[in-house]
This record gives sequence, structure tokens and C-alpha cells, in this order.
Amino acid sequence: MKGMKFLAKRRVEALIFLIVFFGFFGFLGSKMGLPNMMNTIMQTAYSLLLETVFYIMAITVVSGALGNLLVEFGVVRLIEVVLRPLMKPLYNLPGVAALGGVMTFLSDNPAIISLSKDAHFARYFKKYQLISLTNFGTAFGMGLVVIMFMMGKGFLPAALVGLLGAVVGSIVSTRLMQRFILKSNPELNVDISSEEGDEEKISFKSEGSAFLRFLNAILDGGKSGVDIGLAIIPGVLIISTVVMMLTFGPSSDGTYTGAAYEGIALLPFLADKIDFVFKWLFGFENPQLVSFPITALGAVGAALGLIPRFIQEGIIDGNAIAVFTAMGMCWSGYLSTHTAMLDSLGFRSLTSKAILAHTIGGLVAGVVAHWAYVLLSMIF
Repeated sequence: MKGMKFLAKRRVEALIFLIVFFGFFGFLGSKMGLPNMMNTIMQTAYSLLLETVFYIMAITVVSGALGNLLVEFGVVRLIEVVLRPLMKPLYNLPGVAALGGVMTFLSDNPAIISLSKDAHFARYFKKYQLISLTNFGTAFGMGLVVIMFMMGKGFLPAALVGLLGAVVGSIVSTRLMQRFILKSNPELNVDISSEEGDEEKISFKSEGSAFLRFLNAILDGGKSGVDIGLAIIPGVLIISTVVMMLTFGPSSDGTYTGAAYEGIALLPFLADKIDFVFKWLFGFENPQLVSFPITALGAVGAALGLIPRFIQEGIIDGNAIAVFTAMGMCWSGYLSTHTAMLDSLGFRSLTSKAILAHTIGGLVAGVVAHWAYVLLSMIF
């Protein structure tokens, strides 16, 4: 009986998928023409691969090497010591949580999970605090890559304003998650370990001469950067291609030619209906810009793939970069990672709460970045 119900469910699922799939691409094809739509998909993906993916991969390799050097020679440990006093008042987390924030900033979201599974690290947390690391760590995922990308495009000051926004968003997200957990699961307000004063046990051991450690650090870090660069390829090529086709319109003469970056401009059309909201909250002057935070929900690497096109279109400014940096870092693809991260901790049932808290945190990050940029522009 169960087998028949499962089979029926799968058939309904398959039918719904076919309706949505053919409905979506049928709608695109009816607007663009089927041959033009197929050519635009291939041309856009190819252009993104050559012009954006390899550029981002170069950044991830360099940032990976830099991050490993900072770990190898104790700089990360030093940063953690400096940031430790801020953890309790800002995030309601023990001081060692700063290490998780730094590690995810230098690499990506999953770094916080490998740390949380370390018994020496986890012993300083209450259970609800350890679970909230999912939100805390995600808010800084690929932060160094995002900032280096913005810097490479000539927007470093705006990116630093965005970093401030991401920090505020991370506080909101982490605190909200803790409140949601305690409200639904008060039994998680218990210590994982009662041992105190052992934070110095968390260390990074290094062996060999300084020169050898330097070489090993940059090579191993570069390899990890390659892994991240390869991992973002599907997101950039697939998600960004679809988002661009929903963001940009036909060629300059109003016809479809099958060239890269053509589309039906659906997202700007919808955003234009409530453009006053995006303009007041984020300062967006063009409705096309709303596609960046939408893409960042699934993959920040894919969202970065939109920026070169925005620059070519001349629709981006320092304020938009600040907001993009804040929301890109704070969200950094959390919809595609939170389920797996919480599942690895054994609390998949809290996924919806984590997503809700992080959605609010990301929106706050964008709003703070916008108004901070406005304020600084008035001062300077």
C-alpha cells in the first residue's frame, strides 16, 4: 500500500515538474522565438564561463592561498583573540565563535560546520548557540572573495560599507535564530560541556621551516580555491543565465537575435511596480538591480556573475555595490546550504526557522548598507 502511494506521489510530482518546466521555457520561447532562446542560453553561459567564472576562480585561488597563509602563520588566531570580546555582547556566543566567522569569511559557509563538529570547539557552547552558528557562519561565507571581486571592479570603499551591513545583518540573523530555537526547543538551553578556561587549546600546529610552510600554505590554499571555483560553475552558468534572461531585454533595436544577455525583462517589470520599496530600502535606481539579491539567495558566486553586465549597462553605482556586498555576503546562497548544514548537526527540523531568521538578517544588511553609504556620502 505504501509503495503504491509513493509511486502515485512520484507520478504527480513528475507531472507538476513537466508542467512548470515546459510552461516556463514555453513562455520564454514564445517571447524570444525557440531558436533565439536556445542560442541565447548557450551564448550567455559561454560568455559567463569565459568572462566571469574564470575571473572569480582566479580570485578564489588567490584568496584561498592568502587565507591559508593567515592560518599557517597565526594571523587568524590573532584576529580571533582581538574579536573574542565582541562575541558575547553582539552575538550571545562564546569568544571562540570569532574563529568560525573568520574561517567562513576566508573560505565558504561549510567551514563553520567542520569547526562545530570539533569537540574542542563545541565545548564552549550551549546547544542552541551551536545550532545558531549555521546563521552566524553563513553571514560571512565567501566574504573575502566578494570583497576582492568588488575591489577588482574599482569599488573597494563601497564594499567595505557593505561589510559593515553584513555584520549588522549577521547579528540580527544569529540573535533571531537563537530566540526561535529557545522558543520552540527550550530544552536546548544546556551546556555541551561545563569545562571553562580552555580556549587556548584551540590552536593551529605547524611544522617545518618558515619557507616550506609558506610554500605549502599557498599551494594548499590555492588548491582549495580551485575547488571553490569549480563548485560555483554550475550556479553561475545555470542560475545566472536564467536570471539574466529574466532581467535584460531584447537587442538595442528591439529584436531577438540569439545573442548573449538577451531576455524578456520580467524581473524589472515586476520590480518596477513596487520600485518605491526598493528605492527607499536599498537605493536602487534601476529595477534590474533587484536580480542580484534574488540570485544571492541561491549562490553568491552566481550573483557576482551579474555585476560585469550591470557595469556594461551603466546602471550600477557605489550604493548598489555596498548593498550587493552586504546582501551577497549575508545571504551567500543560504537557501542551498542551510538544509545541509543543519542536517549535518542533526537539527534539520529547525531549517525553516534558520531560513526565516537569515532572510530577515539579509534584508537588514542591505538596508543598513544603503543608509550607511548615504550617510558617509554626505559626510565625505
